[in-house]
Amino acid sequence: MSYILTLKNRPDGVFSVIDSAEGEHIIPIWDEVDDAERYLIHTEDGNHPPLQVVEVEKSEIVTACVKGNQKYVIISIDDFMIPPIE
Repeated sequence: MSYILTLKNRPDGVFSVIDSAEGEHIIPIWDEVDDAERYLIHTEDGNHPPLQVVEVEKSEIVTACVKGNQKYVIISIDDFMIPPIE
């Protein structure tokens, strides 16, 4: 299983980050729930809409991204991702 962030109570509103170089939205997909929850805590500063961690099949979310021409990144246990400073 993998994990994504969505708008709270709206699992169709998938969270993405913006690539500052390209201006494109990228969906982070975490391999570990602890890492997704840690990232979520850093978004609870009032500058982001309320989010939630949602468990997904990695193959399903990757397929949806590919079909929708949506960029994504897999965040493995060896990766570290922090929210950008706004």
